[in-house]
Amino acid sequence: MKEFDAIIPAMKRLAKPSRQVDLEDDVALLTPRRGQIATVDALVEGVHFLPGDPLETVARKLVHVNVSDILCKGALPSEALLTLGWPRERDQVDLETFARGLGEALSEWEISLIGGDTVQHPAGLFLSMTLIGACIGEGPVRRGGGKAGDHLWVTGEIGAGYLGLRAALSGDGDCQHLSHYHVPRLPPIGTATVLASHARAAMDVSDGLLGDGAALAEASGCGLVLDLDAVPFAEPTTTRSERLAMATGGDDYQCLFAADPARSDLVEADGRTRGLRLTKIGELTESPGLELRDGGRSVPLPEVLSYQHGA
Repeated sequence: MKEFDAIIPAMKRLAKPSRQVDLEDDVALLTPRRGQIATVDALVEGVHFLPGDPLETVARKLVHVNVSDILCKGALPSEALLTLGWPRERDQVDLETFARGLGEALSEWEISLIGGDTVQHPAGLFLSMTLIGACIGEGPVRRGGGKAGDHLWVTGEIGAGYLGLRAALSGDGDCQHLSHYHVPRLPPIGTATVLASHARAAMDVSDGLLGDGAALAEASGCGLVLDLDAVPFAEPTTTRSERLAMATGGDDYQCLFAADPARSDLVEADGRTRGLRLTKIGELTESPGLELRDGGRSVPLPEVLSYQHGA
């Protein structure tokens, strides 16, 4: 498939001509906003999604993993740049399917596609999106702003990504979490306002709850006590090994944040108002490191706390 014969026209239909001259210029004009931030995430076939995954869901997943980063900084997504490495063996029908999924996801989050780059790729499908957002507050809620004594909260459920991937690999098409693996279910857009109003530190849960929680605490110069039995797992289980698998599997794309314990009632009330499921799962401490508790007692940490990139 020739780049300018098919790929460029398919992407141009998703663009906003008033800001980037119909994708025919080398630059795009950004809409100036206070507290503007940006994030970038890539998806690689065979690494972040399976070769047989529906292309429509792959496109939607690309948008969602980027939106997750923006929401968890207390910001709202606005504009996107796309890099599309399209395999030579993929045909026009595949491209239209991908473009349809991408357009739906961009529209869902009110994101404008303002530019990017397209290339023929000799191997599998390669995708990268740069997403720009605007902070609700004066600036982003950073990972390192927590203080000892802060409560650690998480949105939604933990473990759906792990369970969905396990189902995809085993061919279990009846698993209710398979759809989360294909297109991560994000917390509602009101999450950004709650975090901007109450969080001292925040990040998304992408690599695994235990590893990401430890990373937030370390960036804040703190340790963390995490209560395994308080975590809102996607599947109820009394088996610690299964809970640890869900807590380290990654691909949850929920928001993890630390907040002043004096604001706990406000956090809960604001969350209810905006339709969020919020759960308090731990506390930042002065002592460094991660302590995992189960049933009120300290338990050994697993050898691996999260997905290891490049492992």
